Amino acid sequence: MDITILGIESSCDDTSAAVLRNNVLLSNVIASQEVHRKYGGVIPELASRAHQQNIIPVVDTALREAGVTADRIDAIAFTRGPGLLGSLLVGVSFAKGLSIAHNIPMVEVNHLQGHILSHFIDLPDRKLPHPDFPFLCLLVSGGHTQIVRVDSPLEIEIIGTTIDDAAGEAFDKCAKVMGLPYPGGPVIDRLAAQGDDKAFRFARPRVDDLDYSFSGLKTSFLYTVRDEMEADPEFIEKRKADLCASLQKTIVEILLEKLVRASKATGIKDIAIAGGVSANSGLRNGIVAEGERRGWRTFLPEFKFTTDNAAMIAVSGYYRYKNGLLATPDSAPVARLEELL
Repeated sequence: MDITILGIESSCDDTSAAVLRNNVLLSNVIASQEVHRKYGGVIPELASRAHQQNIIPVVDTALREAGVTADRIDAIAFTRGPGLLGSLLVGVSFAKGLSIAHNIPMVEVNHLQGHILSHFIDLPDRKLPHPDFPFLCLLVSGGHTQIVRVDSPLEIEIIGTTIDDAAGEAFDKCAKVMGLPYPGGPVIDRLAAQGDDKAFRFARPRVDDLDYSFSGLKTSFLYTVRDEMEADPEFIEKRKADLCASLQKTIVEILLEKLVRASKATGIKDIAIAGGVSANSGLRNGIVAEGERRGWRTFLPEFKFTTDNAAMIAVSGYYRYKNGLLATPDSAPVARLEELL
């Protein structure tokens, strides 16, 4: 029997709702918040207010685009965490209200697992490539960098993580130093295509096992810019593309070096990437090239599933609902990943 899931995502600054029938996407609506750009980062209070304004029209649009009414929904999947507490609270509270009003079961979803399981979304007109279990997923976003072993939709183990800054943070903080707009990652990616990736050398971390560190790279970048600007105040403007190209190359190489090590240690050769930074062209090209050298099957998410979206929450909720993992009415949002484990 078909299962229809309404997904709700509000962990940061995007309000999103999606409808899936089994794992086939029927609609995926996202309302982004432009208000944060002028501040160079997300302002939690402003994000919460925007979610309150957006949540009802976004959910209504998702249902109408899917051709589904609320009484035909089998379950509501919502992001419980991690994320901004005020933003999460809007989505969780709305899900509870809709659940009570229509007597619909709820399923709570780990936002990061949603990114990983986005590889199992299909479109109405075509089936997308799915990795086989077990597979490794490099999850790279603004707040998290992890290597995850995925044995099933419900068996997910973090085998490597960042001990300080995430890769996305490194992109955004270095972009801010260069005066680039927020979010900085996509701008760096675009400028990198015009620069020489061998122009600068930045510090690389030495971290044991499969863990990551990007704080030293970020500091090395800052010192390079500071020292060069002392000699030439117009240094950034003159060498912006080269800085972006060298920074992106370094981050991608750091990410892939540990991923190669994880594949060797586990013997797993189905390799996926997910999260906002998985849209980066350097990382996408790098993992494909590495896969060709090492005999991997590589899986890149559709661009529309790289950023925060409710489709990934719905597909994760679909698997949890199938296994009877329902949320209780007292389920509360949590900001930190550790509170979900």
